[in-house]
Amino acid sequence: MNHPPNPPSDEALPVASLRIAFFSDSLPERNGTGAYYHDLLPHLLPRVEAAEVIQPRPRGRFSLLSVPLPGDPTQQLVTPSLPRIRRQLRALRPNIIVCVTPGPFGLLGMWAARRHRCGFISAYHTDFEGLADLYWGPLKKRIVNGFMRGANRFISRRSGTVLVNNSGLADDVTALGAPAVDVMGTPLEPGFLNTPAAASPTALRQVCFAGRLAAEKNIDSFIDAARQHPALQFVIGGDGPLRKSVQAAADELDNLSYRGWLSREALRALIDESSLLVLPSHMETFGTIALEAMARGRPALVSEHAGIHDWPDLADGLFTLPAGQSVADALTSLVAEPAAVWQRKSSHAREAAEALNRRTVDQWLTVLARHARGGRA
Repeated sequence: MNHPPNPPSDEALPVASLRIAFFSDSLPERNGTGAYYHDLLPHLLPRVEAAEVIQPRPRGRFSLLSVPLPGDPTQQLVTPSLPRIRRQLRALRPNIIVCVTPGPFGLLGMWAARRHRCGFISAYHTDFEGLADLYWGPLKKRIVNGFMRGANRFISRRSGTVLVNNSGLADDVTALGAPAVDVMGTPLEPGFLNTPAAASPTALRQVCFAGRLAAEKNIDSFIDAARQHPALQFVIGGDGPLRKSVQAAADELDNLSYRGWLSREALRALIDESSLLVLPSHMETFGTIALEAMARGRPALVSEHAGIHDWPDLADGLFTLPAGQSVADALTSLVAEPAAVWQRKSSHAREAAEALNRRTVDQWLTVLARHARGGRA
């Protein structure tokens, strides 16, 4: 039966009374979606009654359902542990549930919202269909895209609103049947804001990339730039299906190093010691790592395909990599920039990242309060 979405309350609940359950199929910090809610939670907890992310455990039980995600078999959709989740929900007593992903955990969150008679909204973070186009053949792509689109449609139609990270996705979720769409900013892990930043760069000396090592990130362009700019230092941090080819390039080039997967502390240290972060992705819903670099007072060179460019207030802390331009050619121009440009860009970057984080947290609280339902004490 096609039930209508939960309507927003006539009056928003007080923020301090919110009890929020986020249902996510992503491991914490394993990808952009997992990191998003790991970073959001510390900002919400001091202002709400309770909040928790319900997601797979890093060393969970054996799962009868285990489906690798496109382009990275290390990430999988797994069946939730129902007894554990029931215990979590009994303790949390949510008055709003947020479905973060269209996998088993996300679908379970939708069911739990009806069972607990609380508000329900969802988020659309990843274009899984676009990833499937990059990685899989016609038959597998058709099957997976059919499932993902069906799950996204099923969830979107039953959501009070669907949250997206850039305005370009609004038409997509409206076509899926979303009754309303909210374009949300991206929060920052508190350490990126609270830890004193290093001095602003005065010239381009070290360039870094950090993230999932996968084809959609266009890492080959970063490695090619290292070959063409032997006077600059290049550093890659992260893990993923292209790890072996990245390691081989680091072994080959004296000015390229690979540091493997990085903790948040190690990532901050890498950004602080670098002059510029580069994100040359073919596909990027937002580009959180660029915002993290900006929070550390480091400008970022970001592909024009990334959703971060939809936020005009961030423009002064970014350099745009146009479609068709190589990272190497862009760096040739940036090497010539004077110290004043680097210092001005760094200052704007830090201020803009801090302001977006404040607005994002306030916006989240407003949306959650508007769609939550009372009577769950």
